[in-house]
Amino acid sequence: MNNKVSKNNHYDLIVIGAGSGGVRASRIAANYGAKVAIIESVRVGGTCVLRGCVPKKLLVYGSHFASEIEDSQGFGWEVSSFKHDWQKLINNKNTELDRLNNIYLNLLSKVNIINGFAKIISKNEVEVNGEVLSSDTILIAVGGKAYMPDIKGKELCINSDAALDLKKFPSRIVINGGGYIALEFAGIFASFGANVTIVYRGTNLLRGFDSDISKLITEELKNSKIKVLTEIEISSVSKTSAGLSTLLSNGEVIISDEVMFATGRVPNTNSLGLEKVGIKTGSIGEIIVDDNNETNLKNIFAIGDVTNRINLTPVAIAEGQVFADNRYGGMNKKCDYDNVASAVFTQPAIGVVGLTENKAEEIFANDGGISVFQTSFKPMKQTLGGRNTRIYIKMIVSKKDNKVVGIHGIGDDLPEIVQICAVAIKSGATKDDFDNTMGIHPTAAEELVTLK
Repeated sequence: MNNKVSKNNHYDLIVIGAGSGGVRASRIAANYGAKVAIIESVRVGGTCVLRGCVPKKLLVYGSHFASEIEDSQGFGWEVSSFKHDWQKLINNKNTELDRLNNIYLNLLSKVNIINGFAKIISKNEVEVNGEVLSSDTILIAVGGKAYMPDIKGKELCINSDAALDLKKFPSRIVINGGGYIALEFAGIFASFGANVTIVYRGTNLLRGFDSDISKLITEELKNSKIKVLTEIEISSVSKTSAGLSTLLSNGEVIISDEVMFATGRVPNTNSLGLEKVGIKTGSIGEIIVDDNNETNLKNIFAIGDVTNRINLTPVAIAEGQVFADNRYGGMNKKCDYDNVASAVFTQPAIGVVGLTENKAEEIFANDGGISVFQTSFKPMKQTLGGRNTRIYIKMIVSKKDNKVVGIHGIGDDLPEIVQICAVAIKSGATKDDFDNTMGIHPTAAEELVTLK
């Protein structure tokens, strides 16, 4: 990376943060002919590529082999012995991240990449490495960071970043949190053989998801021998000769090798100088923007998780694309935030798009109401594999016009299935459209066109 910055350097665009959104905006703006600099304090790639989606999914893939080998016995395979090399997995994962980092660097061939911490010092100036850069436009795309509660012994705990790079596999781990990060890592560690305890202060896991999804994934976690403790908090963590001692609010003590906090993420805005230049932020530091992603200061924009709206990589990428197309391509586009599909790579996985049942009931209460179609069944594979798991699919339909307004499901293929369902819902598909479509047999997806 280029650390040489001149005070006299002026750019059309300075982007702060080289994650998915920042890279997309920088690359597209440069392709339109803009002079662009992008400032990154770590490595190009951001949370998703280096500390989130990609490395986590690789670990999820790796953890699946344990159940595959176990299930294979029902199909006639005899596997006498097998073992897992955690450090080899971590090393191979890091090699892949290096490869992806190089790809991102190549994508930015027309952009000046500056390694350092950026601070906005005026509406047109950014300080980095002791030098000042000026720009017609500034785009903030610094993403978020893991939140760690201020409890006694927090220095002994890890977050999701550290969990992806543990040198030694923990045979016992306590995970604090009830969101998607907590549940995904619980599945990873449990599948590799760890004794996993989830501690969550709320009542239902995956707050904000459909209530049936929350209920059923909790049952699946327990079937996987993951201990789930709700309406309980961690009071303190201390080091003992037997391991880390976690004291819970109910007085219980759990001994483990690691204690992981997956208690949410917050915008990474602490050191950007936002308050001094007058950029408005919210209660947790999120940057307030309008529907064009512009802040209250003209020509300063923000996209992605730093705005704390829909914190998903594809959303940040879309916002970066729209920003560059509008600002440097002469277009007038808007980001469409309706019916954004999402997935949780628990084991089994979750895929959702559209309204939850509760939200749909609220919206359509005085507008015809809703119909709910659902099914639950044992996966064909497990008729021989023998695993105690089920696939669940729910479809929510507006009675007024028969349009499908939500699809939610649990099952290993549901994220892939729901991605295509999102296209149908975005296109205004009705229940009749699904019913009139021939299924592919035998698949789990065919249940969507046979729901009664």
